[in-house]
Amino acid sequence: MRNDEIAARFEEMADLLEARDVEYKPRAYRRGAENIRNHPRPVAELAAEGSDAVQEIEGVGEALADKVVEYGETGSIEELDELRDELPVEMNALTRVEGVGPKTVGTLYEALGVQTLDDLERAASEVGIREVSGFGEKTEQNILNGIDFARSATERQRVGDARPLADEVLELLRDHEATGRCEVAGSIRRWKETIGDVDVLVASEDDQRVVDAFVDWPRASEVIEAGSIKASVRAEGVRIDLRVVDPAEFGSALQYFTGSKEHNVRLRNYAIDRGLKLNEYGAFDISQTEDDSDQRAGERVAGETEEGMYESLGLPWIPPELREDRGEIEVAAAGDLPDLVTVGDVRGDLHTHTNWSDGANTVDEMVEAAAARGYEYHCVTDHATGAGMVGGVGLSDEELREQMAEIRDVAADAEIDVLAGVEANIDADGRISVADDVLADLDLVVASPHSALDQAKPAATDRIVAAIEHPSVDVIGHPSGRMINRRSGIEFDVPAVVEAAAENGVALEVNSNPARLDLWDAAVKQAVDAGATVAVSTDAHSPGEFGLVRYGVHTARRGWAEPGDVLNARDADGLREFLD
Repeated sequence: MRNDEIAARFEEMADLLEARDVEYKPRAYRRGAENIRNHPRPVAELAAEGSDAVQEIEGVGEALADKVVEYGETGSIEELDELRDELPVEMNALTRVEGVGPKTVGTLYEALGVQTLDDLERAASEVGIREVSGFGEKTEQNILNGIDFARSATERQRVGDARPLADEVLELLRDHEATGRCEVAGSIRRWKETIGDVDVLVASEDDQRVVDAFVDWPRASEVIEAGSIKASVRAEGVRIDLRVVDPAEFGSALQYFTGSKEHNVRLRNYAIDRGLKLNEYGAFDISQTEDDSDQRAGERVAGETEEGMYESLGLPWIPPELREDRGEIEVAAAGDLPDLVTVGDVRGDLHTHTNWSDGANTVDEMVEAAAARGYEYHCVTDHATGAGMVGGVGLSDEELREQMAEIRDVAADAEIDVLAGVEANIDADGRISVADDVLADLDLVVASPHSALDQAKPAATDRIVAAIEHPSVDVIGHPSGRMINRRSGIEFDVPAVVEAAAENGVALEVNSNPARLDLWDAAVKQAVDAGATVAVSTDAHSPGEFGLVRYGVHTARRGWAEPGDVLNARDADGLREFLD
C-alpha cells in the first residue's frame, strides 16, 4: 500500500460522497488524502502499527485511520465498495469534462442514467440534459463541447500520475539479482506532460526470471501478456510494458525505444549519410555491406551504451528531453547543446502556500522544510482575494499585512532567507487584486489567472501583458491556468507574452504541479529564445509537494532552459537583484 494509492481511494470516496450531496465528509477525505500523499513516512508502516499510529498524520482522524488499516489488511474499503455500487459511474472520466463536477455526475446519473462519457455525449446530443432541473441549453452545449477533450485526456496519463509507478517498477527490478541495467524509455523518459504507457527496459542474461519478477509485482492488478522477453501489466489504470534485452545491446535499445519517432528518423538519416545504420540492436558500419534485410548486418561499432550510439556519429549524447526533432541534432553537431538546468540547480521555491490560505502547514513549518531540503531561500505566496477564489481562501489586504509581520518574525530566526510574497489574481482586464501599497511592501509578487479562462486570444494576451507591465509584479504564475486532462486554460499569443516578460524583467512561471506544468515545454523554449526568465516553482501546499519540483525542472529542460534562464537557480543575492 503506497501513500498515493490510499490517497487516491480517499479522493474517490470524496467525489462519490459529494455526488450524493453529503456535506463535510468530502472535505475531510480530501484533506486526509492530501496529507497522506505528502506524509514522509510510508502509510503502510503506520497501518501495520494500528489506527492510532495512522492518526499521527495531520487531518486523519479515527474514521479515516480505520479505513487505512482496513485497506492495508484487505486491499479494499467496504464503504468505498458500497458507494461504487450505489453510484456506478466512471467518475474520473466524467469529471474531466470542464464544468462537470461530482455533484453534476450524481444528478445526471439519477436523472438520465449517465455512467460513461458515451452516455454523457448521447444525453447532450439528444438535448436531454437541458431538461434536468438546474441545467439549461448553454450548460448542455458546454458539456457537449468538452467531451472530445475529456475523451482524449482519458487516453493518456499525466506524467505525475505515471512516474511514481515507473519509479516503483524500477526499484523492484533493479533489486533483482538477474537484472543488469534498468531504465524507463519512451515518452516518460523524455518527461512529456502526458504518456500513453510506461516502457521499462532491462539488460539481463536471464530473461525469464526478470519477466517472472515483473508479472509477480504485487501492485499489478492485471497481467495483459507475458512472454519470454516481453510482458505487460496494468497498475492503477496505467499500462506498463517490459522488454528484456541482451546487455551488449542495452544502449542501442534504450536510444531506440526512448524516441521520439521523429528524432530517431532524423538520426537514422544522419547516420545513413555517414555510412552507418542505427537500430535497436546497435550502430553498424554498412559501407561494405549490401544486405539491408539483416538488421545486424555490417560491422557493429556501438550499442552497449547510449552514449556510444551518439559517439559513433560524432555527436555528444543528447539528453532525452531534447529528442523531439526541434533542431537538437544540428545543434549537437555544432557543439552547441545547452547545459540544461537540473533539480540540484534550484535554490529555493518562489510559489508556496500555508494555512493562512489553502495550505496545510504553518509558515514556520514550510520554512523549516525548505531549509531541511537544502534551499537557500523560501517565499510564502498565499492567495489574495479576487476573482476565481472560492471558499474564502484568499487573504484581504489587511490580512496580507498581518501575515507579512508573521513572515518577518519567522525570517528573523530562520536558517535561510525568507521572503514575504503573495499570489495575487489577474482579473479579466489584467488588473491585480491587491492594493498597490501592499504590493510595494512585499518582497515578491506572483500574479496568476484563476478566472475568465475562456477568454478570446487577443483579450487573454492583453490581460497577461497588462499584468506583466504592472510595476510590482515579479512572476506570472501558471500563465494559462490550464489543468492537464481537465481544462485547456486561456490561449494567448506566446511570442507577445514572452517578449513583454523579457522587456519588463518579469519571470514566467513553470508551475511544477504535474496537473499544470504551465508554462509548457514549447512556451519555455520561446521564452528562453526571447531572453525572458522563467521560475520553476512548485505551488506547494505542504512540505511533501516540494518534491514536485522535478516535474517543473524536466519541463524546463524540454524547453532547452539552462540554469541562467531560471530565476530560482540564482543565489539569494542574484534573486534580490532581479526583484530590485
